Amino acid sequence: MMQIELFLRYLNDVKRCSENTIIAYKADLYQFYVFCGLEKNNEDFSRVTTKLIREWVVAEMRGDLRENGTKGKLSAASGKRKLSSVKAFFRFLVKEKVIETNPAEDISGPKLPKRLPVFVKEEEMENTLNDAEKESGFSGLRNFLILLMAYDTGMRRSEIVGLQVKDVDLSRRCIRVFGKGGKWREIPIMTELMQDIECYLEARRRVVEQEHGMFFVTNKGMPIYANFVYRLVTEELKEHTSLSKRSPHVLRHSFATHLLENGAPIQGIKELLGHSNLAATQVYTHNSVEKMLEIFKQAHPRA
Repeated sequence: MMQIELFLRYLNDVKRCSENTIIAYKADLYQFYVFCGLEKNNEDFSRVTTKLIREWVVAEMRGDLRENGTKGKLSAASGKRKLSSVKAFFRFLVKEKVIETNPAEDISGPKLPKRLPVFVKEEEMENTLNDAEKESGFSGLRNFLILLMAYDTGMRRSEIVGLQVKDVDLSRRCIRVFGKGGKWREIPIMTELMQDIECYLEARRRVVEQEHGMFFVTNKGMPIYANFVYRLVTEELKEHTSLSKRSPHVLRHSFATHLLENGAPIQGIKELLGHSNLAATQVYTHNSVEKMLEIFKQAHPRA
Protein backbone atom coordinates (compact mmCIF):
# COMPACT_ATOMS: atom_id res chain seq x y z
CA MET A 1 0.00 0.00 0.00
CA MET A 2 2.97 2.27 -0.53
CA GLN A 3 1.29 4.41 -3.21
CA ILE A 4 -1.78 4.90 -1.03
CA GLU A 5 0.41 6.01 1.88
CA LEU A 6 2.20 8.49 -0.40
CA PHE A 7 -1.16 9.81 -1.57
CA LEU A 8 -2.41 10.25 2.02
CA ARG A 9 0.80 12.10 2.87
CA TYR A 10 0.22 14.34 -0.16
CA LEU A 11 -3.31 15.11 1.06
CA ASN A 12 -1.95 16.06 4.46
CA ASP A 13 1.22 17.96 3.52
CA VAL A 14 0.26 19.57 0.21
CA LYS A 15 -3.53 19.71 0.00
CA ARG A 16 -3.83 20.34 3.76
CA CYS A 17 -6.95 18.19 4.04
CA SER A 18 -8.59 17.74 7.42
CA GLU A 19 -7.94 14.66 9.54
CA ASN A 20 -11.49 13.40 8.96
CA THR A 21 -11.11 13.75 5.20
CA ILE A 22 -7.87 11.78 5.21
CA ILE A 23 -9.42 9.05 7.37
CA ALA A 24 -12.31 8.74 4.88
CA TYR A 25 -9.89 8.55 1.90
CA LYS A 26 -7.84 5.88 3.67
CA ALA A 27 -10.89 3.71 4.38
CA ASP A 28 -12.24 4.04 0.82
CA LEU A 29 -8.92 3.28 -0.82
CA TYR A 30 -8.19 0.31 1.43
CA GLN A 31 -11.56 -1.25 0.49
CA PHE A 32 -10.80 -0.63 -3.18
CA TYR A 33 -7.28 -2.06 -2.80
CA VAL A 34 -8.59 -5.29 -1.30
CA PHE A 35 -11.42 -5.61 -3.85
CA CYS A 36 -8.99 -5.30 -6.76
CA GLY A 37 -6.61 -7.85 -5.23
CA LEU A 38 -3.69 -5.46 -5.59
CA GLU A 39 -1.80 -7.01 -2.67
CA LYS A 40 -1.46 -10.12 -4.83
CA ASN A 41 -0.22 -8.17 -7.86
CA ASN A 42 2.64 -6.16 -6.35
CA GLU A 43 0.49 -3.03 -6.34
CA ASP A 44 0.43 -2.88 -10.11
CA PHE A 45 -2.17 -0.15 -10.53
CA SER A 46 -1.78 -0.27 -14.31
CA ARG A 47 -3.80 -3.52 -14.14
CA VAL A 48 -6.85 -1.67 -12.80
CA THR A 49 -9.40 -1.11 -15.58
CA THR A 50 -12.47 1.07 -15.90
CA LYS A 51 -14.57 -2.10 -15.91
CA LEU A 52 -13.07 -3.24 -12.59
CA ILE A 53 -13.75 0.15 -10.99
CA ARG A 54 -17.38 0.03 -12.18
CA GLU A 55 -17.74 -3.44 -10.65
CA TRP A 56 -16.37 -2.11 -7.36
CA VAL A 57 -18.83 0.82 -7.36
CA VAL A 58 -21.75 -1.56 -8.00
CA ALA A 59 -20.61 -3.91 -5.23
CA GLU A 60 -20.27 -0.99 -2.83
CA MET A 61 -23.69 0.39 -3.70
CA ARG A 62 -25.32 -3.01 -3.18
CA GLY A 63 -23.68 -3.31 0.22
CA ASP A 64 -21.80 -6.47 -0.75
CA LEU A 65 -18.56 -5.21 0.81
CA ARG A 66 -19.98 -4.15 4.16
CA GLU A 67 -18.05 -5.55 7.12
CA ASN A 68 -19.25 -7.37 10.25
CA GLY A 69 -22.16 -8.92 8.41
CA THR A 70 -24.07 -5.65 8.13
CA LYS A 71 -26.35 -5.43 5.12
CA GLY A 72 -28.17 -2.69 3.30
CA LYS A 73 -27.45 -0.59 0.25
CA LEU A 74 -24.99 2.26 0.38
CA SER A 75 -26.44 5.76 0.08
CA ALA A 76 -25.86 7.67 -3.15
CA ALA A 77 -23.82 10.28 -1.27
CA SER A 78 -21.50 7.64 0.22
CA GLY A 79 -21.12 5.92 -3.14
CA LYS A 80 -20.26 9.18 -4.84
CA ARG A 81 -17.70 10.00 -2.15
CA LYS A 82 -15.99 6.62 -2.50
CA LEU A 83 -15.74 7.00 -6.26
CA SER A 84 -14.40 10.53 -5.77
CA SER A 85 -11.67 9.11 -3.51
CA VAL A 86 -10.59 6.62 -6.18
CA LYS A 87 -10.66 9.27 -8.92
CA ALA A 88 -8.45 11.59 -6.86
CA PHE A 89 -6.04 8.77 -6.10
CA PHE A 90 -5.62 7.84 -9.76
CA ARG A 91 -5.16 11.51 -10.70
CA PHE A 92 -2.31 11.54 -8.19
CA LEU A 93 -0.79 8.41 -9.78
CA VAL A 94 -0.95 10.04 -13.24
CA LYS A 95 0.63 13.20 -11.84
CA GLU A 96 3.44 11.12 -10.30
CA LYS A 97 3.84 9.21 -13.60
CA VAL A 98 3.07 5.88 -11.94
CA ILE A 99 0.40 5.25 -14.59
CA GLU A 100 -0.35 6.97 -17.89
CA THR A 101 -4.13 7.42 -17.78
CA ASN A 102 -6.81 7.62 -15.12
CA PRO A 103 -9.18 4.63 -15.55
CA ALA A 104 -11.78 6.23 -13.24
CA GLU A 105 -11.97 9.64 -14.91
CA ASP A 106 -15.00 9.02 -17.12
CA ILE A 107 -17.06 7.04 -14.62
CA SER A 108 -20.19 8.84 -13.45
CA GLY A 109 -21.16 8.39 -9.83
CA PRO A 110 -24.67 7.68 -8.54
CA LYS A 111 -27.10 10.58 -8.86
CA LEU A 112 -27.75 12.43 -5.63
CA PRO A 113 -31.29 13.37 -4.64
CA LYS A 114 -31.80 17.11 -4.37
CA ARG A 115 -32.00 17.93 -0.69
CA LEU A 116 -32.34 21.41 0.76
CA PRO A 117 -30.17 22.31 3.75
CA VAL A 118 -31.93 21.76 7.08
CA PHE A 119 -32.05 24.87 9.25
CA VAL A 120 -33.55 26.06 12.53
CA LYS A 121 -36.18 28.81 12.40
CA GLU A 122 -35.06 32.20 13.73
CA GLU A 123 -37.52 32.11 16.64
CA GLU A 124 -36.45 28.59 17.61
CA MET A 125 -32.80 29.62 17.44
CA GLU A 126 -33.45 32.59 19.73
CA ASN A 127 -35.23 30.34 22.24
CA THR A 128 -32.34 27.86 22.14
CA LEU A 129 -29.79 30.58 22.85
CA ASN A 130 -31.91 32.24 25.53
CA ASP A 131 -32.29 28.99 27.46
CA ALA A 132 -28.60 28.10 27.10
CA GLU A 133 -27.61 31.53 28.41
CA LYS A 134 -29.45 30.85 31.69
CA GLU A 135 -27.10 28.00 32.62
CA SER A 136 -24.61 28.97 35.34
CA GLY A 137 -20.97 28.18 36.02
CA PHE A 138 -18.08 27.69 33.62
CA SER A 139 -19.80 24.88 31.73
CA GLY A 140 -22.90 27.02 31.15
CA LEU A 141 -20.79 29.94 29.89
CA ARG A 142 -18.76 27.70 27.58
CA ASN A 143 -21.74 25.77 26.21
CA PHE A 144 -23.64 28.96 25.45
CA LEU A 145 -20.60 30.42 23.66
CA ILE A 146 -20.18 27.30 21.51
CA LEU A 147 -23.81 27.56 20.38
CA LEU A 148 -23.58 31.31 19.85
CA MET A 149 -20.30 31.13 17.97
CA ALA A 150 -21.56 28.33 15.70
CA TYR A 151 -24.68 30.32 14.83
CA ASP A 152 -23.08 33.79 14.68
CA THR A 153 -20.11 32.74 12.54
CA GLY A 154 -21.19 29.65 10.59
CA MET A 155 -18.04 27.82 11.66
CA ARG A 156 -17.84 24.08 11.08
CA ARG A 157 -17.64 21.73 14.07
CA SER A 158 -14.01 20.89 13.25
CA GLU A 159 -13.20 24.61 13.09
CA ILE A 160 -14.74 25.24 16.50
CA VAL A 161 -12.87 22.30 18.03
CA GLY A 162 -9.60 23.41 16.41
CA LEU A 163 -9.95 27.10 17.29
CA GLN A 164 -6.98 28.53 19.20
CA VAL A 165 -6.92 31.48 21.58
CA LYS A 166 -4.47 33.34 19.32
CA ASP A 167 -6.94 33.10 16.44
CA VAL A 168 -9.48 35.28 18.27
CA ASP A 169 -8.38 38.88 17.70
CA LEU A 170 -10.46 41.07 19.99
CA SER A 171 -8.59 44.25 19.00
CA ARG A 172 -9.62 43.78 15.36
CA ARG A 173 -12.96 42.16 16.30
CA CYS A 174 -12.43 39.11 14.11
CA ILE A 175 -11.81 35.37 14.28
CA ARG A 176 -9.21 33.75 12.03
CA VAL A 177 -10.52 30.36 10.96
CA PHE A 178 -8.41 27.54 9.53
CA GLY A 179 -10.86 25.79 7.24
CA LYS A 180 -11.06 23.06 4.62
CA GLY A 181 -8.20 22.75 2.19
CA GLY A 182 -5.86 24.58 4.56
CA LYS A 183 -7.48 27.94 3.78
CA TRP A 184 -7.67 30.78 6.28
CA ARG A 185 -10.60 33.18 6.45
CA GLU A 186 -11.60 35.98 8.80
CA ILE A 187 -15.06 36.30 10.35
CA PRO A 188 -16.16 39.50 12.10
CA ILE A 189 -17.18 39.34 15.76
CA MET A 190 -20.52 40.95 16.57
CA THR A 191 -20.99 42.96 19.77
CA GLU A 192 -22.85 40.29 21.78
CA LEU A 193 -20.40 37.61 20.75
CA MET A 194 -17.49 39.92 21.64
CA GLN A 195 -18.80 40.40 25.18
CA ASP A 196 -19.37 36.70 25.74
CA ILE A 197 -15.90 35.83 24.43
CA GLU A 198 -14.35 38.25 26.91
CA CYS A 199 -16.32 36.71 29.81
CA TYR A 200 -15.40 33.21 28.70
CA LEU A 201 -11.67 33.96 28.36
CA GLU A 202 -11.64 35.37 31.90
CA ALA A 203 -13.27 32.18 33.24
CA ARG A 204 -11.01 30.00 31.07
CA ARG A 205 -7.89 31.40 32.77
CA ARG A 206 -9.11 30.03 36.08
CA VAL A 207 -9.78 26.55 34.62
CA VAL A 208 -6.67 25.92 32.50
CA GLU A 209 -3.70 25.03 34.70
CA GLN A 210 -1.16 24.35 31.94
CA GLU A 211 -1.72 26.48 28.85
CA HIS A 212 -2.09 24.56 25.58
CA GLY A 213 -3.57 27.31 23.41
CA MET A 214 -6.89 25.70 22.46
CA PHE A 215 -9.82 28.10 22.81
CA PHE A 216 -12.62 25.83 24.06
CA VAL A 217 -11.85 23.59 27.02
CA THR A 218 -13.62 21.07 29.26
CA ASN A 219 -14.32 21.66 32.93
CA LYS A 220 -10.90 20.14 33.61
CA GLY A 221 -9.17 22.61 31.31
CA MET A 222 -8.44 20.16 28.50
CA PRO A 223 -9.31 20.82 24.82
CA ILE A 224 -12.83 19.85 23.79
CA TYR A 225 -13.38 17.23 21.08
CA ALA A 226 -15.77 16.66 18.16
CA ASN A 227 -18.28 14.44 20.01
CA PHE A 228 -18.44 16.98 22.83
CA VAL A 229 -19.76 19.62 20.43
CA TYR A 230 -22.08 17.15 18.69
CA ARG A 231 -23.74 16.04 21.92
CA LEU A 232 -24.09 19.61 23.17
CA VAL A 233 -25.76 20.94 20.02
CA THR A 234 -28.01 17.90 19.64
CA GLU A 235 -29.26 18.12 23.23
CA GLU A 236 -29.86 21.88 23.12
CA LEU A 237 -31.71 21.82 19.79
CA LYS A 238 -33.84 18.86 20.86
CA GLU A 239 -35.61 21.10 23.38
CA HIS A 240 -36.65 23.74 20.85
CA THR A 241 -37.09 22.20 17.41
CA SER A 242 -38.84 19.21 15.91
CA LEU A 243 -36.13 18.72 13.28
CA SER A 244 -34.96 15.13 13.00
CA LYS A 245 -31.47 16.32 12.11
CA ARG A 246 -29.91 18.41 14.89
CA SER A 247 -26.17 18.22 14.21
CA PRO A 248 -23.75 21.18 14.57
CA HIS A 249 -23.86 21.57 10.79
CA VAL A 250 -27.53 22.56 11.11
CA LEU A 251 -26.36 25.72 12.90
CA ARG A 252 -24.06 26.48 9.95
CA HIS A 253 -27.03 26.02 7.59
CA SER A 254 -29.15 28.26 9.82
CA PHE A 255 -26.45 30.97 9.82
CA ALA A 256 -26.31 31.03 6.01
CA THR A 257 -30.07 30.76 5.46
CA HIS A 258 -30.96 33.54 7.91
CA LEU A 259 -28.31 35.84 6.42
CA LEU A 260 -29.70 35.29 2.94
CA GLU A 261 -33.30 35.76 4.04
CA ASN A 262 -32.36 39.06 5.67
CA GLY A 263 -30.75 40.48 2.55
CA ALA A 264 -27.06 39.54 2.78
CA PRO A 265 -25.35 39.17 -0.65
CA ILE A 266 -24.58 35.59 -1.57
CA GLN A 267 -20.96 36.41 -2.43
CA GLY A 268 -20.43 37.70 1.11
CA ILE A 269 -22.02 34.57 2.59
CA LYS A 270 -19.69 32.45 0.44
CA GLU A 271 -16.66 34.20 1.95
CA LEU A 272 -17.95 33.84 5.51
CA LEU A 273 -18.62 30.12 5.03
CA GLY A 274 -15.25 29.52 3.41
CA HIS A 275 -16.70 27.90 0.30
CA SER A 276 -14.26 27.53 -2.57
CA ASN A 277 -16.94 28.15 -5.22
CA LEU A 278 -20.27 29.93 -5.40
CA ALA A 279 -22.20 26.79 -6.38
CA ALA A 280 -21.78 25.38 -2.87
CA THR A 281 -23.37 28.53 -1.41
CA GLN A 282 -26.19 28.83 -3.94
CA VAL A 283 -27.96 25.83 -2.42
CA TYR A 284 -29.21 28.21 0.28
CA THR A 285 -31.06 30.30 -2.29
CA HIS A 286 -33.48 27.38 -2.74
CA ASN A 287 -34.61 27.74 0.86
CA SER A 288 -35.35 31.42 0.29
CA VAL A 289 -37.26 30.66 -2.92
CA GLU A 290 -39.32 28.05 -1.05
CA LYS A 291 -40.14 30.61 1.62
CA MET A 292 -41.17 33.22 -0.97
CA LEU A 293 -43.39 30.69 -2.73
CA GLU A 294 -45.07 29.89 0.57
CA ILE A 295 -45.77 33.58 1.20
CA PHE A 296 -47.00 33.96 -2.38
CA LYS A 297 -49.46 31.08 -2.00
CA GLN A 298 -50.81 32.49 1.23
CA ALA A 299 -51.15 36.09 0.11
CA HIS A 300 -51.66 36.35 -3.66
CA PRO A 301 -55.29 36.22 -4.84
CA ARG A 302 -54.38 34.16 -7.92
CA ALA A 303 -52.04 31.73 -6.13
